[in-house]
Amino acid sequence: MKYKIVNINETGDRSVLIIYTGGTFGMVQDATGALAPFNFGKVVDRVPELRQLGIKLTVISFPKPIDSSNILVQDWKDMAYIIEENYAQYDAFVILHGTDTMAYSSSMLSYMLDGLNKPVIFTGAQMPIGSIRSDARENLITALEIAAAHNEGRPIISEVCVYFNHLLLRGSRAQKLRSSTFAAFESENYPVLAEAGIEIEYNYAALKPFNPDANLVVRNQLDPHVTILKIFPGITEAAVRATILEPSVKGIVLESFGSGNIMKFDWFINCLKDAIAAGKIILNVSQCVGGQVEQGKYETSKNLTRIGVLSGGDITTEAAITKLMFLLGEEKDENLRKQRLTHSLAGEMDHELD
Repeated sequence: MKYKIVNINETGDRSVLIIYTGGTFGMVQDATGALAPFNFGKVVDRVPELRQLGIKLTVISFPKPIDSSNILVQDWKDMAYIIEENYAQYDAFVILHGTDTMAYSSSMLSYMLDGLNKPVIFTGAQMPIGSIRSDARENLITALEIAAAHNEGRPIISEVCVYFNHLLLRGSRAQKLRSSTFAAFESENYPVLAEAGIEIEYNYAALKPFNPDANLVVRNQLDPHVTILKIFPGITEAAVRATILEPSVKGIVLESFGSGNIMKFDWFINCLKDAIAAGKIILNVSQCVGGQVEQGKYETSKNLTRIGVLSGGDITTEAAITKLMFLLGEEKDENLRKQRLTHSLAGEMDHELD
């Protein structure tokens, strides 16, 4: 893939590579009034404040901007490849991405970028940069400021994050909860990493500690043969079997009720048992935005542990499904794969970062 590279500001004591993948952010109205992608190498014409940041800025654009609804496994590999190839040259990276699947991408890159000790900040916009009331300018400018922030030569941020509407969130904890306001993203089960007001206030206790000895290794063996089963009152056995017993499916995220509860029907338990007997992994997550799975807390979830369903704790669905893809590809030992699924890899669940 040939990427378009443009230097947009060549002065400053910190360097940031902006990776433009597509999305609402880079849209402007064409002659007919329809929204269309613009040449992102000319972003400084739309956001002249970029010249005042005191940061060396380079833009690298995907050859064809991607609607984030169309993001594929290969696109995650491409983002990771760009970071790997430019890791020594830049102090930080800002990825401009559509909002609809940003939480999936930020979760996946959190796993793929093993040994990361530089900022990788995802951001985007609810309204196109060509709109008068667009949130694109503020999101981009502040994401760049956070990416370039350092203390005694060390970056303040050394992990994958999402910056949106004044909040910096851990990438593996973020979720898009709203489509009709600028406050699109939240992190219900983990504290906000920073909040941008007149000053940018960092929550240092919540940040991943900087590790000066870490070396970046991109883990890109991903397996997309996964699915999500969201249960609901009245779901049929035929629908469940069609979802989880499809031969190509290797991993299943079970979206259960409340703190991990399911229907107490023999046929449902038997479906899960059949899937596990066929070698499939089932990871239990809650449909609730906040809270966590506690298998066995109520009678309706006791059987899950007994038959071998794994508890996802307080992980989000976005982080869970990408974690399954990641570990099905990267971890060949079945027992280790299950162990790693239930423990934190990149701060995505309530376990200490390894």
